[in-house]
Amino acid sequence: MIEHLLSPCISPRFLSDKRYSDGHLRVVNALPERRVLGLHIPDMKGVAARIMKDEGCAIIDDFEHFDATGFSHEEIMVWGFLINLEKCSVEKRFERLAKFVPVMDNWAVCDSFCANAKWAAKVDKRVLWAHLQGWFSSSREFEVRFALVMSMTYLMSAEWIDAVFDRIAGLNYARITSKYVFQRGKPIQPQMGVVAGQSPYYVRMAVAWLLATALYQFPEPTRRFLSMTHLPDDVLRMYVRKAKDSFRTRSMSAF
Repeated sequence: MIEHLLSPCISPRFLSDKRYSDGHLRVVNALPERRVLGLHIPDMKGVAARIMKDEGCAIIDDFEHFDATGFSHEEIMVWGFLINLEKCSVEKRFERLAKFVPVMDNWAVCDSFCANAKWAAKVDKRVLWAHLQGWFSSSREFEVRFALVMSMTYLMSAEWIDAVFDRIAGLNYARITSKYVFQRGKPIQPQMGVVAGQSPYYVRMAVAWLLATALYQFPEPTRRFLSMTHLPDDVLRMYVRKAKDSFRTRSMSAF
C-alpha cells in the first residue's frame, strides 16, 4: 500500500549481500507468506513520521480498509508506528488497535509496537487493563503476546503485578493457535515459519520474558508466584535462561 514510500529506504546491503539479508530474515522470522523488504527500524519510523506530518490519519484509515494479507512486513510495522504517533482520544486509539492487533503475525511487529506505545504510559491503567483482557483471552498467538508485552511494559507496578500474574497463571496454551511449526536445529533457509520450541512459542517466550523482568522489579512476589503456580517446564526453562542472560538478574536466585 505504501511500498513506494518504503522502497527508497531499503538497505542496499539487504539487496546485495545474501548472507546479510538471510541474517535479517532469520532475526525477523516472518511467516513465509509475508514479504520482507529489508528496512531498518529507524528508517520505518522515519517514514511513519513523514506520513503523519503530511497525510496523518487518512493513511491509517486506508490501512484499515485494505486487505492486510497483501501488506509487506514493513508496511505493517509502519501502520503500528502511525497508530502510536497519532494524536487522538484513548477510545479512538483502541478502535485502531482492534483492527491492527489481529494483523500482527510476528514478534517484531508486536514488540516494536509495544516499545513505542508511549501513549500507554499516560492512560488510566484500569482502562488499559480492561482493554487487554480480550487479547489475553484470544486464541491467536500474537494477540496474547501483545497483551503480555503491553502488561510487561506498562503495568509492572506493585498495584498491578498480582493481576498480571493471575492472567499468566490462567493461560491455556493448548487453545492458542500458531502458524509457526516446531523444528529442531537451524532452518535450512530463512523465513520458513519454524521455531525452536513448543507451540505457541512466542507466547511462551513472552511469559518467560515478563517473569524475568518481574524478578528484577519484584523478586519476592515473583518467586512466591512461581512457587504456587504450575507453569509449563519449557516456560520455566526459558525464564531461567532469560534471567541468567540479563546483567540485572544473573546473580539473583530465580526461585
